[in-house]
Amino acid sequence: MRFGAQLVEVVCSNPRELERLASEFAPELAPRMLELARAVPQEVFAKLAPLPAPTHVIALAERPSVDVAALLADGRAAPVVLLEDPRDLGNVGACIRVSAAADAAGVLTTGDQDPWHPEALRGAAGLHYALPVANVARVESLQSARRPLVALDPEGEPLTAVALPARVLLAFGSERRGLSSELLTRAQARVSIPMRAGVSSLNLATSVSAVLFASRLSASWRSLPASEE
Repeated sequence: MRFGAQLVEVVCSNPRELERLASEFAPELAPRMLELARAVPQEVFAKLAPLPAPTHVIALAERPSVDVAALLADGRAAPVVLLEDPRDLGNVGACIRVSAAADAAGVLTTGDQDPWHPEALRGAAGLHYALPVANVARVESLQSARRPLVALDPEGEPLTAVALPARVLLAFGSERRGLSSELLTRAQARVSIPMRAGVSSLNLATSVSAVLFASRLSASWRSLPASEE
């Protein structure tokens, strides 16, 4: 709700716990949340919850539509994160969470996993609504964006030696397979995260976090020219 989520239904099995949580963590939203909440028996709640819910509350919210072309054309000085065929949905959620924290412009995924899956929603702690999140069918659809495509690749230039432009499209592969040859070929630059010798890879969300915050802290999103349509 803090980031504009339109709630359709709120169900809880412990109204007192919901009141405590809302008052402690989101006091400005507590009245509306409590107004919407409907108490149900625990056995009914267990059937409704797609995953175990330690908070004893679940909510149904409208899924926002995302105009990918508009997202990529967004003139705000912020990167878009691209996750190529991620397999771990909890990891996808963690990537969305850290991207929201770093004030990225949005998160896009490719492949057959839905970034709005309940496991990804849980991993993001509800921050899907803090920035646009969508799945794209084809990498080619990103080529018209006026953003340089920068790939994270172990053979790339060290991140410490490269100044990333603000309006960049940052592509990340899985820790097991990395990025596809197609995306690496399309990339206008490749960067790597400097690591201790013998350490072969980082968790996907850790990599996204390292790149986004290193870029923010260095205030160096400038040197790579934006691509032309």
